[in-house]
Amino acid sequence: MTGERQTSDSLNAATLVRNRHQGPSGGWRRAVHTATLGLINPGESPKVLRRRELIARACTPVATGHHRVAVLSLKGGVGKTTTTVALGATLASLRGDRVLAVDANPDRGTLSDKVRLETAATIRDLLNERHLVSRYADIRGFTSQAPSRLEILASDRDPAVSEAFGDEDYREVARIVEHFYSICITDCGTGLLHAAMRGVLGLADQVVLVSSASVDGARSASATLDWLEAHGHEGLVRDATVVLSMVRSDSKSSVDLDRLEGHFAARCRAVVRVPWDGHLEEGAEVDLDRLAPATRDAYLRLAATVGEGFARHG
Repeated sequence: MTGERQTSDSLNAATLVRNRHQGPSGGWRRAVHTATLGLINPGESPKVLRRRELIARACTPVATGHHRVAVLSLKGGVGKTTTTVALGATLASLRGDRVLAVDANPDRGTLSDKVRLETAATIRDLLNERHLVSRYADIRGFTSQAPSRLEILASDRDPAVSEAFGDEDYREVARIVEHFYSICITDCGTGLLHAAMRGVLGLADQVVLVSSASVDGARSASATLDWLEAHGHEGLVRDATVVLSMVRSDSKSSVDLDRLEGHFAARCRAVVRVPWDGHLEEGAEVDLDRLAPATRDAYLRLAATVGEGFARHG
């Protein structure tokens, strides 16, 4: 380099940092790498590589700047709200942008039961005071944040009040939050005909449909797909992800899960089985760290599947 003019551009990682081969992150592979002083590098295990690939898909940048996911179920008690929170928490814990879950139930929603509330404010309060919201700090006064960084916008607890939440209300909330969040996950009511659902489906970029692993639950879920197709939402059906929720590995049930999964896989983009989990059965706050490894892995697969849709430009 003698005689060559030196500038700040001459200093870069390629010329200054010695090539260090990073060893495996754990297990016998790391032990071999350490024992041989790095001379033998077995590489990462298939399990670690698979997890990295799932995380990369979950962290797909949002091409349009804002992406809306609607979580649906015709049948109550199948884990719709739990799926909303667990999916949102998984995405929020992995990504660097902001993720919001909105309760759009026409009657008393339970989304607020899944996180520790930081405020008594509701979606109705946000609508009433929307003229005061101009910065992210303003909207944070209406949301509660979980340890995962997922934020929750709760619904009214008085069913008589929340019944008035309709199509235009939801569209106005969607218009407000799109300026502050990259991803909005909406926990919908169990009906398809209430007024807010028109706004939800009209704006949704993709749908997550939650079903129990039972005959009646699956029929209700499939009927939801029928309804969506009959009402001009064929694109949402093709791109939907179906969650078979609370699948018990020790169940004596004679339901053929493979056949059930095959039915939805033929109609939608993906199917994810989420196993039964003692922590989720409590029905209280969702803590990702308290989930069984198989459950955390299932929600990571769901986040990766949903994340693939973030790359689309509308």
